[in-house]
Amino acid sequence: MKLKVIFAIAAMFAMPVSSAFAQALVFGSGSNSANASSWAGGAHAGYNWQSSSWVYGVEADISGLRLNSAMNTALTDGITTANANADINWYGTVRGRLGWSQGPVLFYGSGGLAYGRVVLNSSMNMPTGPLSLSTQTSSVKTGWVAGGGIDYMWSPNVIVGVQYQYVDLGSASFSSAVAIAGPASLGQSATTHAQFQVVTAGISWLFSPGGARGGWQGLYAGGQVGGAWGNDASAVYSSVSPPPVSDVRLKRDVVLLARLDNGLGLYRYRYIWSDAVYVGVMAQEVALLRPDAVVRNALDGYLRVDYGRLGFTLMTWPQWQAAARGERI
Repeated sequence: MKLKVIFAIAAMFAMPVSSAFAQALVFGSGSNSANASSWAGGAHAGYNWQSSSWVYGVEADISGLRLNSAMNTALTDGITTANANADINWYGTVRGRLGWSQGPVLFYGSGGLAYGRVVLNSSMNMPTGPLSLSTQTSSVKTGWVAGGGIDYMWSPNVIVGVQYQYVDLGSASFSSAVAIAGPASLGQSATTHAQFQVVTAGISWLFSPGGARGGWQGLYAGGQVGGAWGNDASAVYSSVSPPPVSDVRLKRDVVLLARLDNGLGLYRYRYIWSDAVYVGVMAQEVALLRPDAVVRNALDGYLRVDYGRLGFTLMTWPQWQAAARGERI
């Protein structure tokens, strides 16, 4: 075990390091993608005309749903986190319908105009800046819809059926960035293709003209319920953060791994905002033995260590374990 620790320490000193705080900036990146599924339910109304076995008409519907494509991302700097959501919570259509009937069964296709609200938002947070960034876009978008279904005349005035719709409301996107002296910066871009598919079962009441029975012609209205899926979304993130915060006040689960010849301890720890595990030093201890390698950030008051002045680099726990096994990192 002692030999493994020696190997890991040697690797820390062998890795490339920075010799100044300005060169010790940490660059992070991340990306994510998601889609969603949801219930869907609403109301519809339309009018059919019938010529022999052919049935044609117009129909309008409106539905509520909850297509929320959510993305939670941890950037590679181990510090910055990001969250994004693409949400469609209602949509409607106005469609033409053309079908063919065989007794009480009607097979039809439909297509036309679709509209709905599309919301896209994303936020980033860098606790050690501190720095945050939040952007949102929301609008009612229009597009197109196509689909088809099967209706069954349960009784002269009651129609039950199933329907499929493919809806495309187009795309929404944005890019944004923020920076402060320190230096620290955040950048993000997000996009969603507001395309989704819907399958519903419905029931309608047919108001036949003149009280006629047995045909499909007339005004009808009813409701539908089912499920939806789609709404593909993606986001890309970047960050530049100051030198790693080494202040013990921002760390948890601290375990001493070894002590160097100059008295500095090497510790395994997590930051309070992350589950990622690192191996490094404690700034308060470095301030006692090597005050030239410590700086206090004027914005947040926390201590940072210039690992370059100490001659080695901060490691993640997987890097430390790989070095202890003698692997090249």
